[in-house]
Amino acid sequence: MKTYKAALIGCSRMGAFIDNEVSADRYPYSHAAGYEVCDRTELVACSDLREDVMAQVGDRFGIAKEHQYTDYKEMMEKVKPDIVSVATQPEPRSEIVTYVANNGAKAIYAEKAMAASMPEAEAMVAACENNGVFFNLGTNRRWDRGFDVMKEIIDSGRLGALKALTIYSTSSLFNGASHSFDLIMRLNSDHPAVWVQGLLRDADDGINNGKISLDPIGEGIIKFENGVTGYALNCGSRKAEWEAVCEDGVITALGNGEEFQLREPGEADHRGRAKLALGKFPDYEWKSSTLVLVEDLVQALDTGNPTRCGARIAGASTELIFAVIESHMKGGARINLPLKDSTIRLERGIAAKQPKFVRKE
Repeated sequence: MKTYKAALIGCSRMGAFIDNEVSADRYPYSHAAGYEVCDRTELVACSDLREDVMAQVGDRFGIAKEHQYTDYKEMMEKVKPDIVSVATQPEPRSEIVTYVANNGAKAIYAEKAMAASMPEAEAMVAACENNGVFFNLGTNRRWDRGFDVMKEIIDSGRLGALKALTIYSTSSLFNGASHSFDLIMRLNSDHPAVWVQGLLRDADDGINNGKISLDPIGEGIIKFENGVTGYALNCGSRKAEWEAVCEDGVITALGNGEEFQLREPGEADHRGRAKLALGKFPDYEWKSSTLVLVEDLVQALDTGNPTRCGARIAGASTELIFAVIESHMKGGARINLPLKDSTIRLERGIAAKQPKFVRKE
Protein backbone atom coordinates (compact mmCIF):
# COMPACT_ATOMS: atom_id res chain seq x y z
CA MET A 1 0.00 0.00 0.00
CA LYS A 2 1.13 3.54 -0.73
CA THR A 3 3.15 5.48 1.84
CA TYR A 4 2.15 9.16 1.85
CA LYS A 5 4.79 11.87 2.16
CA ALA A 6 4.09 14.35 4.99
CA ALA A 7 5.61 17.76 5.65
CA LEU A 8 5.39 19.94 8.76
CA ILE A 9 5.04 23.74 8.77
CA GLY A 10 5.53 25.12 12.28
CA CYS A 11 8.02 23.08 14.30
CA SER A 12 7.20 24.17 17.83
CA ARG A 13 5.15 22.62 20.60
CA MET A 14 2.20 20.89 18.96
CA GLY A 15 4.08 20.44 15.73
CA ALA A 16 6.83 18.27 17.16
CA PHE A 17 7.59 18.52 20.88
CA ILE A 18 4.45 18.42 23.03
CA ASP A 19 5.17 14.71 23.56
CA ASN A 20 7.90 15.84 25.97
CA GLU A 21 5.27 17.54 28.17
CA VAL A 22 2.56 14.87 28.43
CA SER A 23 2.70 11.40 29.93
CA ALA A 24 4.57 8.88 27.81
CA ASP A 25 1.51 6.63 27.50
CA ARG A 26 -0.27 9.37 25.48
CA TYR A 27 2.22 9.00 22.61
CA PRO A 28 1.93 10.00 19.82
CA TYR A 29 0.53 13.48 20.50
CA SER A 30 2.39 15.92 18.23
CA HIS A 31 1.87 16.09 14.47
CA ALA A 32 5.37 14.79 13.77
CA ALA A 33 4.99 11.86 16.17
CA GLY A 34 1.66 10.95 14.57
CA TYR A 35 3.35 10.59 11.19
CA GLU A 36 6.18 8.63 12.79
CA VAL A 37 3.83 6.05 14.31
CA CYS A 38 1.42 5.75 11.38
CA ASP A 39 2.72 3.00 9.11
CA ARG A 40 1.26 4.71 6.02
CA THR A 41 3.01 8.08 6.38
CA GLU A 42 6.59 9.34 6.35
CA LEU A 43 7.61 12.79 7.58
CA VAL A 44 10.04 13.94 4.87
CA ALA A 45 10.39 17.71 5.35
CA CYS A 46 9.76 20.58 7.73
CA SER A 47 9.56 24.36 7.61
CA ASP A 48 10.02 27.05 10.23
CA LEU A 49 11.59 30.49 10.39
CA ARG A 50 13.90 29.25 13.18
CA GLU A 51 16.72 27.10 11.86
CA ASP A 52 17.77 25.97 15.33
CA VAL A 53 14.30 24.58 16.03
CA MET A 54 14.22 22.80 12.68
CA ALA A 55 17.58 21.25 13.49
CA GLN A 56 16.06 19.74 16.62
CA VAL A 57 13.16 18.36 14.58
CA GLY A 58 15.65 16.92 12.12
CA ASP A 59 17.60 15.20 14.88
CA ARG A 60 14.48 13.81 16.53
CA PHE A 61 12.55 12.70 13.44
CA GLY A 62 15.32 12.01 10.94
CA ILE A 63 14.79 14.91 8.55
CA ALA A 64 17.94 15.77 6.63
CA LYS A 65 19.24 19.34 6.66
CA GLU A 66 18.48 19.77 2.96
CA HIS A 67 14.81 19.05 3.70
CA GLN A 68 14.52 21.79 6.34
CA TYR A 69 13.14 24.99 4.83
CA THR A 70 12.70 28.51 6.15
CA ASP A 71 10.40 29.13 3.16
CA TYR A 72 7.42 26.78 3.11
CA LYS A 73 6.68 27.71 -0.51
CA GLU A 74 10.07 26.41 -1.56
CA MET A 75 9.38 23.24 0.43
CA MET A 76 6.09 22.70 -1.38
CA GLU A 77 7.75 23.16 -4.77
CA LYS A 78 10.71 20.86 -4.11
CA VAL A 79 9.20 18.15 -1.87
CA LYS A 80 5.64 17.95 -3.22
CA PRO A 81 4.20 16.37 -0.05
CA ASP A 82 0.89 14.51 -0.04
CA ILE A 83 -0.05 15.65 3.49
CA VAL A 84 0.88 19.00 5.00
CA SER A 85 0.64 19.81 8.70
CA VAL A 86 0.23 23.48 9.57
CA ALA A 87 1.03 23.80 13.27
CA THR A 88 1.57 27.56 13.48
CA GLN A 89 -0.32 30.07 15.59
CA PRO A 90 -3.76 31.04 14.15
CA GLU A 91 -2.71 34.45 12.83
CA PRO A 92 -0.64 33.23 9.83
CA ARG A 93 -2.47 29.93 9.35
CA SER A 94 -4.99 30.90 6.70
CA GLU A 95 -2.36 32.27 4.34
CA ILE A 96 -0.32 29.07 4.67
CA VAL A 97 -3.24 26.62 4.38
CA THR A 98 -4.67 28.48 1.38
CA TYR A 99 -1.29 28.42 -0.35
CA VAL A 100 -0.59 24.73 0.19
CA ALA A 101 -4.15 23.80 -0.81
CA ASN A 102 -3.67 25.74 -4.04
CA ASN A 103 -0.21 24.30 -4.67
CA GLY A 104 -0.36 20.55 -4.57
CA ALA A 105 -1.25 19.34 -1.07
CA LYS A 106 -3.73 16.48 -1.15
CA ALA A 107 -4.54 16.57 2.57
CA ILE A 108 -4.02 19.10 5.36
CA TYR A 109 -3.82 18.68 9.14
CA ALA A 110 -4.17 22.17 10.65
CA GLU A 111 -3.87 23.10 14.29
CA LYS A 112 -6.72 24.82 16.10
CA ALA A 113 -8.08 27.43 16.25
CA MET A 114 -8.67 27.25 12.52
CA ALA A 115 -8.03 30.91 11.69
CA ALA A 116 -7.69 34.41 13.13
CA SER A 117 -10.86 35.69 11.42
CA MET A 118 -13.97 34.37 9.71
CA PRO A 119 -13.00 35.68 6.25
CA GLU A 120 -9.72 33.79 6.61
CA ALA A 121 -11.51 30.61 7.70
CA GLU A 122 -13.84 30.94 4.72
CA ALA A 123 -10.84 31.32 2.42
CA MET A 124 -9.41 28.09 3.80
CA VAL A 125 -12.70 26.26 3.22
CA ALA A 126 -12.89 27.56 -0.35
CA ALA A 127 -9.28 26.62 -1.14
CA CYS A 128 -9.74 23.07 0.17
CA GLU A 129 -13.07 22.50 -1.54
CA ASN A 130 -12.00 24.06 -4.85
CA ASN A 131 -8.93 21.83 -4.99
CA GLY A 132 -10.45 18.66 -3.53
CA VAL A 133 -8.09 18.77 -0.54
CA PHE A 134 -8.97 16.66 2.48
CA PHE A 135 -8.82 18.55 5.79
CA ASN A 136 -8.74 17.78 9.50
CA LEU A 137 -8.53 20.29 12.35
CA GLY A 138 -6.44 19.44 15.42
CA THR A 139 -9.39 19.28 17.81
CA ASN A 140 -8.23 15.97 19.21
CA ARG A 141 -11.33 15.01 21.16
CA ARG A 142 -13.17 14.46 17.88
CA TRP A 143 -10.92 11.41 17.41
CA ASP A 144 -10.87 10.27 21.05
CA ARG A 145 -12.34 6.81 21.49
CA GLY A 146 -14.03 7.66 24.81
CA PHE A 147 -16.02 10.44 23.16
CA ASP A 148 -16.77 8.09 20.25
CA VAL A 149 -18.44 5.75 22.75
CA MET A 150 -20.26 8.70 24.36
CA LYS A 151 -21.63 9.64 20.94
CA GLU A 152 -22.58 6.03 20.18
CA ILE A 153 -24.72 5.91 23.33
CA ILE A 154 -26.38 9.22 22.44
CA ASP A 155 -27.07 8.06 18.88
CA SER A 156 -28.44 4.70 20.03
CA GLY A 157 -31.43 6.33 21.72
CA ARG A 158 -30.77 4.32 24.89
CA LEU A 159 -31.21 7.48 26.97
CA GLY A 160 -33.86 9.08 24.81
CA ALA A 161 -33.45 12.13 22.61
CA LEU A 162 -30.50 14.46 23.15
CA LYS A 163 -31.67 17.72 24.72
CA ALA A 164 -28.61 19.71 25.84
CA LEU A 165 -24.82 19.72 25.81
CA THR A 166 -22.82 21.59 28.45
CA ILE A 167 -19.19 22.70 28.41
CA TYR A 168 -18.11 23.32 31.99
CA SER A 169 -14.94 25.21 31.14
CA THR A 170 -14.38 26.91 27.83
CA SER A 171 -10.89 28.13 28.77
CA SER A 172 -9.91 30.89 26.35
CA LEU A 173 -11.87 30.91 23.13
CA PHE A 174 -9.19 30.29 20.52
CA ASN A 175 -7.03 27.95 22.57
CA GLY A 176 -9.59 26.01 24.60
CA ALA A 177 -13.11 26.56 23.29
CA SER A 178 -11.90 25.60 19.83
CA HIS A 179 -11.71 22.07 21.28
CA SER A 180 -14.95 22.24 23.25
CA PHE A 181 -17.14 23.80 20.56
CA ASP A 182 -15.94 21.20 18.08
CA LEU A 183 -16.64 18.40 20.57
CA ILE A 184 -20.25 19.36 21.25
CA MET A 185 -20.78 19.73 17.51
CA ARG A 186 -19.44 16.18 17.09
CA LEU A 187 -21.68 14.83 19.87
CA ASN A 188 -24.63 16.51 18.13
CA SER A 189 -23.70 14.91 14.78
CA ASP A 190 -22.49 18.27 13.41
CA HIS A 191 -25.95 19.77 13.12
CA PRO A 192 -25.60 23.46 12.24
CA ALA A 193 -25.96 26.13 14.91
CA VAL A 194 -28.65 28.74 14.20
CA TRP A 195 -27.87 31.36 16.85
CA VAL A 196 -25.40 32.21 19.60
CA GLN A 197 -25.63 34.48 22.62
CA GLY A 198 -22.40 35.13 24.52
CA LEU A 199 -20.27 37.21 26.82
CA LEU A 200 -16.58 37.63 27.47
CA ARG A 201 -14.93 37.81 30.87
CA ASP A 202 -12.74 40.88 31.45
CA ALA A 203 -11.82 41.09 27.77
CA ASP A 204 -12.89 44.58 26.73
CA ASP A 205 -9.38 45.96 27.20
CA GLY A 206 -8.18 43.45 24.62
CA ILE A 207 -10.61 44.52 21.86
CA ASN A 208 -9.98 47.65 19.84
CA ASN A 209 -11.70 48.42 16.53
CA GLY A 210 -12.46 44.75 16.02
CA LYS A 211 -8.87 43.64 16.70
CA ILE A 212 -8.37 41.20 19.57
CA SER A 213 -5.00 41.40 21.29
CA LEU A 214 -5.77 38.79 23.99
CA ASP A 215 -7.38 35.37 23.67
CA PRO A 216 -10.58 36.00 25.69
CA ILE A 217 -12.49 33.67 27.99
CA GLY A 218 -16.07 33.37 26.82
CA GLU A 219 -19.38 31.90 27.88
CA GLY A 220 -22.68 31.59 26.11
CA ILE A 221 -25.62 29.69 24.69
CA ILE A 222 -25.67 27.92 21.33
CA LYS A 223 -28.92 26.83 19.68
CA PHE A 224 -28.64 24.08 17.10
CA GLU A 225 -30.88 23.46 14.12
CA ASN A 226 -32.18 20.17 15.56
CA GLY A 227 -33.37 21.85 18.78
CA VAL A 228 -30.43 20.85 20.99
CA THR A 229 -29.09 23.65 23.20
CA GLY A 230 -25.40 24.06 24.03
CA TYR A 231 -24.21 25.83 27.16
CA ALA A 232 -20.63 27.10 27.38
CA LEU A 233 -19.77 27.86 31.00
CA ASN A 234 -16.75 28.60 33.18
CA CYS A 235 -17.42 26.92 36.49
CA GLY A 236 -14.33 27.18 38.66
CA SER A 237 -13.19 23.70 39.60
CA ARG A 238 -15.16 21.97 36.83
CA LYS A 239 -12.45 22.19 34.22
CA ALA A 240 -12.40 20.16 30.99
CA GLU A 241 -15.74 18.46 31.63
CA TRP A 242 -18.61 17.94 29.21
CA GLU A 243 -22.14 16.68 29.74
CA ALA A 244 -24.86 15.38 27.44
CA VAL A 245 -28.38 15.56 28.87
CA CYS A 246 -30.86 13.29 27.16
CA GLU A 247 -34.57 12.87 27.79
CA ASP A 248 -34.04 9.85 30.03
CA GLY A 249 -30.43 10.06 31.20
CA VAL A 250 -27.11 11.86 31.36
CA ILE A 251 -23.54 11.14 30.25
CA THR A 252 -20.71 13.16 31.79
CA ALA A 253 -17.07 13.24 30.68
CA LEU A 254 -14.90 13.93 33.72
CA GLY A 255 -11.24 14.84 34.07
CA ASN A 256 -10.69 15.78 30.43
CA GLY A 257 -12.22 12.54 29.25
CA GLU A 258 -10.24 10.29 31.58
CA GLU A 259 -13.50 9.05 33.15
CA PHE A 260 -17.07 8.80 31.89
CA GLN A 261 -20.18 8.63 34.06
CA LEU A 262 -23.49 7.33 32.77
CA ARG A 263 -26.77 7.85 34.66
CA GLU A 264 -29.94 6.20 33.47
CA PRO A 265 -33.43 5.44 34.87
CA GLY A 266 -33.33 3.33 38.02
CA GLU A 267 -35.87 2.55 40.71
CA ALA A 268 -38.92 4.79 41.05
CA ASP A 269 -39.29 7.20 43.94
CA HIS A 270 -42.23 7.28 46.36
CA ARG A 271 -44.32 9.09 43.74
CA GLY A 272 -43.56 6.60 41.02
CA ARG A 273 -41.08 8.85 39.21
CA ALA A 274 -37.95 7.22 37.79
CA LYS A 275 -34.74 8.24 39.55
CA LEU A 276 -31.42 8.37 37.77
CA ALA A 277 -28.97 5.69 38.84
CA LEU A 278 -25.37 5.04 37.87
CA GLY A 279 -25.12 2.82 34.83
CA LYS A 280 -22.22 1.07 33.14
CA PHE A 281 -20.22 3.12 30.63
CA PRO A 282 -18.81 0.59 28.14
CA ASP A 283 -15.17 -0.37 28.29
CA TYR A 284 -13.09 0.74 25.33
CA GLU A 285 -9.51 0.50 24.14
CA TRP A 286 -7.54 3.77 24.20
CA LYS A 287 -5.77 4.89 21.05
CA SER A 288 -3.90 8.10 20.34
CA SER A 289 -6.31 10.69 18.94
CA THR A 290 -3.47 12.20 16.88
CA LEU A 291 -2.80 8.82 15.28
CA VAL A 292 -6.52 8.30 14.60
CA LEU A 293 -6.66 11.76 12.97
CA VAL A 294 -3.69 10.96 10.72
CA GLU A 295 -5.18 7.58 9.83
CA ASP A 296 -8.43 9.36 8.95
CA LEU A 297 -6.53 11.48 6.42
CA VAL A 298 -4.88 8.35 5.01
CA GLN A 299 -8.24 6.63 4.64
CA ALA A 300 -9.61 9.67 2.82
CA LEU A 301 -6.64 9.66 0.45
CA ASP A 302 -7.08 5.92 -0.13
CA THR A 303 -10.83 5.96 -0.69
CA GLY A 304 -11.90 9.49 -1.54
CA ASN A 305 -14.34 9.44 1.38
CA PRO A 306 -14.71 12.59 3.52
CA THR A 307 -12.66 13.07 6.67
CA ARG A 308 -14.28 13.34 10.08
CA CYS A 309 -13.60 17.08 10.31
CA GLY A 310 -13.66 18.50 6.81
CA ALA A 311 -12.89 22.16 6.21
CA ARG A 312 -16.56 23.15 6.26
CA ILE A 313 -17.16 21.50 9.65
CA ALA A 314 -14.00 23.14 11.00
CA GLY A 315 -15.25 26.48 9.71
CA ALA A 316 -18.59 25.98 11.47
CA SER A 317 -16.98 25.35 14.86
CA THR A 318 -14.70 28.36 14.34
CA GLU A 319 -17.75 30.48 13.59
CA LEU A 320 -19.03 29.80 17.11
CA ILE A 321 -15.94 31.52 18.56
CA PHE A 322 -16.51 34.66 16.55
CA ALA A 323 -20.25 34.62 17.24
CA VAL A 324 -19.61 34.66 21.01
CA ILE A 325 -17.29 37.66 20.58
CA GLU A 326 -19.74 39.40 18.25
CA SER A 327 -22.58 38.90 20.74
CA HIS A 328 -20.51 40.37 23.57
CA MET A 329 -19.56 43.38 21.47
CA LYS A 330 -23.26 43.96 20.79
CA GLY A 331 -24.25 43.90 24.45
CA GLY A 332 -25.15 40.21 24.61
CA ALA A 333 -27.46 40.30 21.60
CA ARG A 334 -28.49 37.05 19.95
CA ILE A 335 -26.36 36.52 16.84
CA ASN A 336 -27.95 34.59 14.00
CA LEU A 337 -25.78 32.23 11.96
CA PRO A 338 -24.16 32.12 9.53
CA LEU A 339 -22.20 35.23 10.45
CA LYS A 340 -22.25 37.96 7.86
CA ASP A 341 -19.59 40.60 7.26
CA SER A 342 -17.55 39.67 10.34
CA THR A 343 -14.55 41.99 10.78
CA ILE A 344 -13.21 40.64 14.09
CA ARG A 345 -9.61 39.42 13.96
CA LEU A 346 -7.19 37.92 16.47
CA GLU A 347 -3.94 39.92 16.37
CA ARG A 348 -1.83 39.18 19.44
CA GLY A 349 1.66 39.85 18.11
CA ILE A 350 3.15 37.12 20.29
CA ALA A 351 6.52 35.51 19.65
CA ALA A 352 6.84 31.77 19.14
CA LYS A 353 7.65 29.94 22.36
CA GLN A 354 10.74 27.81 22.62
CA PRO A 355 9.62 24.16 22.70
CA LYS A 356 10.81 21.64 25.27
CA PHE A 357 13.20 19.54 23.27
CA VAL A 358 13.86 16.98 26.01
CA ARG A 359 11.45 15.11 28.27
CA LYS A 360 11.99 15.67 31.98
CA GLU A 361 11.04 12.56 33.94
